[in-house]
Amino acid sequence: MEAIAHVHSDFTEKFGIPRQSGLVEALQATVVFMPPYRSAEAVRGLEAFSHIWLIWQFHRALRDKWSPTVRPPRLGGNARVGVFATRSPFRPNSIGLSAVRLEGVELCPDRGPVLHIAGADLLDGTPVFDIKPYLPYADCLPQATGGFTDQRARRRLAVDCPPELLERVPPSQREALLGVLAEDPRPAYQQDETRVYGLSFAGRQVRFQVAGEQLRICSIE
Repeated sequence: MEAIAHVHSDFTEKFGIPRQSGLVEALQATVVFMPPYRSAEAVRGLEAFSHIWLIWQFHRALRDKWSPTVRPPRLGGNARVGVFATRSPFRPNSIGLSAVRLEGVELCPDRGPVLHIAGADLLDGTPVFDIKPYLPYADCLPQATGGFTDQRARRRLAVDCPPELLERVPPSQREALLGVLAEDPRPAYQQDETRVYGLSFAGRQVRFQVAGEQLRICSIE
């Protein structure tokens, strides 16, 4: 397989990326096709779909060996389960799958069709192998169960950001940043309330601390 496109997002580092697609709907990104695939005909009709599937590569997690078990963050990073029972990036084949909202298809004279997407859990530069429309009648399964992920309620933090710091972020990116922080980007096993964490987002370095269910932004540079 070869990459047909690449994702351009506000994440240049893995830390802080939502653990699943759709958790932070305000996150904006684009999918830009490689020259051989910059064909308006190839995406004809795609704009009629509200969501799409992206099949992509964990290009920063490539390894020569693989392990049959991994420690998912959802279980605190301590319990091991089978790799095929998780969405861990450390897999025999480093393939990822994300359902994202399609905001629009822009036809650019120099880059061909550019897909504007929202809710992506993808690193900047992620190679995309394929794109497929999301089909609600087939892909939405309300009766499905979530295995060990159902055992723990989804946890969101209250984010405290002084107005003078938030003003350092463009208005169009503020909701996305606050949403990313509310998802608690820390590894589940790190609970040190004195530690200051650093998150790279949209060309800015955001430093924060977490105490209990409260996240406080210390600086944005």
